[in-house]
Amino acid sequence: MMHFIECLASTSWSIALRESLYLYPWIESAHVLFIAIFFGTLLFVDLRLSGYAFKKLSISEMNRKVLPLSIIGFILMTFTGFLLFYAIPIRNYQNLFFRIKMFLMILAGINALYFHWRMNQEGKVWDSNSFIPFSMRCSAALSLCLWSLVIISGRMIAYNWFDCDKQPQSEIINFLTSCVVQTEFYEALDGI
Repeated sequence: MMHFIECLASTSWSIALRESLYLYPWIESAHVLFIAIFFGTLLFVDLRLSGYAFKKLSISEMNRKVLPLSIIGFILMTFTGFLLFYAIPIRNYQNLFFRIKMFLMILAGINALYFHWRMNQEGKVWDSNSFIPFSMRCSAALSLCLWSLVIISGRMIAYNWFDCDKQPQSEIINFLTSCVVQTEFYEALDGI
């Protein structure tokens, strides 16, 4: 995988994005904006599902109104996130917080699939008697928690606490970030 990442980093477009004075900050700003759109619309649905807000609005009506914005926000957030990764692929690939973010996004995606599967099966029942099962309330709370952690870990990517060039660091960190460490070099530094 590392060979592919290194090839990605050496492409002319990746170099142009990385060295751009204005484009990278614009993409980063757009990424934050689309995160706000996605998370903001998700917040409406999850608060409705958990029963804390918008109780008079049916869940299917809420989804019909909010889901298109959520999808647009998610697509644009993902696209700009890919561009940010593409600009600095080696550093991002070896970043512990990036890996945590990707893992959390997979969990959040599984939770969203579960929600939509249940919504397609039982959504009309929830609308008619306004009863939301406990499992769906838990799914809504989990969704808010997971996406909040995705945003936090995404923000932490900017900090290089565990970068491969920050050696020596613990073996578990090197393993989790796929750092290849030349131990002889660092042993020689310790002896100086």
